[in-house]
Amino acid sequence: MPTILGQNQYGKAENRVVKITRDGATHHIKDLNVSVSLSGDMEEVHYSGSNANVLPTDTTKNTVYAFAKEHGIESAEQFGIHLARHFVTSQEPIRTARIRIEEYAWERIEAPDADSRFSGADEVRHSFVRKGQEVRLTQITYDGSSWEVISGLKDLVVMNSTNSEFWGYVKDKYTTLKEAYDRILATQVSSRWRFNWTDDDQRMPHWENSYEQTKKHMLQAFAETYSLSLQQTLYQMGARIIDNRSEIDEVRFSLPNKHHFLVDLEPFGLKNDNEVYFAADRPYGLIEATILRDGCEAKIPVDLTNL
Repeated sequence: MPTILGQNQYGKAENRVVKITRDGATHHIKDLNVSVSLSGDMEEVHYSGSNANVLPTDTTKNTVYAFAKEHGIESAEQFGIHLARHFVTSQEPIRTARIRIEEYAWERIEAPDADSRFSGADEVRHSFVRKGQEVRLTQITYDGSSWEVISGLKDLVVMNSTNSEFWGYVKDKYTTLKEAYDRILATQVSSRWRFNWTDDDQRMPHWENSYEQTKKHMLQAFAETYSLSLQQTLYQMGARIIDNRSEIDEVRFSLPNKHHFLVDLEPFGLKNDNEVYFAADRPYGLIEATILRDGCEAKIPVDLTNL
């Protein structure tokens, strides 16, 4: 039976680049993990092994580092746009470029008081501590005429220690879970959101501000929702983003329920009044859903592990 080549792509994955911007004695850090994937007229390299249309993956790696110097890194999204445009417009066989970026945030270590005994304490502007919260994400796809920008985050752990219930659910002969009218609600947020900026004629979003505001609305919705289910909280988080960020048309969440179970202290003659919990890491409930602006089509993949 004859065979034909299907979808294919190639590139250099996980290029770690750290860009230090020196503003006098004050330094700024951008720490990225950049993956480049290219596709286009690549049939011949698969059929015969001819590399005539192949830009070496080592070249794509070098481009990442050179662009960090030549263009700087204003934001993960802007850096990805520069790279995607370059690969599609500079190499005729390349029709589509997809750039995936993880960003690791750093925050400045506050200098000691000026009267500290440490020499030069009031001049420290170059010391940082890695933030232990989320990893910021973006994926840029460009085909020479239109853009798709999907950004997001992962590993953002949040908790409400009250204002959460879970009861009234279906019960069968295998159900042992007791109804809860005051429980801990905790999850590790993985989320992606799709921008409606698709071509160069549109006004480009302010990527840094958009990320901070999107995260703010997400967290505010989590904190302010009196939750009867994690599904309800998820929907409120996505709806708050859509309602407040006009540049975003679609949000997808994957929320593992980080269960906290009350410890039975009665064998020790102690009453556990919603104070002492056992934090279980598995098995866990996994709640996933997409929230859309009315009239928009879902385009974010259902399986976020591949995005």
